[in-house]
Amino acid sequence: MPAPYVVRSPGPTQDTLGAQHDQDLIQIEGAETYDSTGELLLTTVSVAGGPGYPANFVQVIDGWAEQSHSVRPVEETFPRDVTQEQSEQESQQEMVSSQETATVAALTELGYEVPATLTIQGAAQGTGAEGVVEAGDVITTVNGKDVVTYQDLIDELATVTPGDDVVLGVERGGETEDLTITTQEADGKAILGVFIDPAFDLPIDVKIQIEDIGGPSAGTMFALGIIDRLTPEDEANGEVIAGTGTMSVEGDVGPIGGIQQKLYGALRDGASWFLAPEANCAEVVGNVPEGLHVVKVSTLDEARDAMVAIGEGKGESLPTCTP
Repeated sequence: MPAPYVVRSPGPTQDTLGAQHDQDLIQIEGAETYDSTGELLLTTVSVAGGPGYPANFVQVIDGWAEQSHSVRPVEETFPRDVTQEQSEQESQQEMVSSQETATVAALTELGYEVPATLTIQGAAQGTGAEGVVEAGDVITTVNGKDVVTYQDLIDELATVTPGDDVVLGVERGGETEDLTITTQEADGKAILGVFIDPAFDLPIDVKIQIEDIGGPSAGTMFALGIIDRLTPEDEANGEVIAGTGTMSVEGDVGPIGGIQQKLYGALRDGASWFLAPEANCAEVVGNVPEGLHVVKVSTLDEARDAMVAIGEGKGESLPTCTP
């Protein structure tokens, strides 16, 4: 008999430095790659319940009994009218997007220039860009400085005080225009208040071959795997390091769901260390299985530094989720 609950349990892990079906999970062409003696495990959550996969009451009772599981009403987890096909499609789209953003973030971290065409899709309501930009505008400059990469845009906006005007150069209908936009404040930084669809021209070819896993939460471990494969030094250095977290083009590590299940899955599959998004720390405290060391990270730079420190035997000095 179907139960109106969703049961989450520790899912399988996958080594981003390893192989799947006899093929490297991360495949790189156009640059020299290097082997690693360590493992970088992306972590997942197994889900029983939801569109197309109803849980039964045995699974629910087992879920209540296991510390590594969670049980929630279906309506708290999935929108009421979402179908199985829609849920799977969204999850797969998130996975594809996470692979691209992780690749861009990793290459940028390594010093590669990643050219991008930054096309504006529209402006957020109530911002200084509303009524100024048009869908289809392509950003070319900020305050007279060329914008060739996404990082160029970030770097230029970092010099602007929130609330100040910027002159945004765009291509519109085959012509160049200068638009004056009053910036907005978000997390203490100046933003344009526009929605951007970036198209990246990767300097090397990076493909991630993975099956049966969806969602955006593997981004951080994908990025670390790419970095380790392209770095002569064996940065993981024999350690088994698990982790999770979305990854933005800017290199920010974002929060994810199912952190408790991922912690237990990491320990089960041999990890001693776990990189957790700082934004998930409240869910980490009190739920760390014995034998697993959790390190909080908020950027790719911090995650890489943590990987190197763990590989050098200095992991005990890294920041944790506990005060």
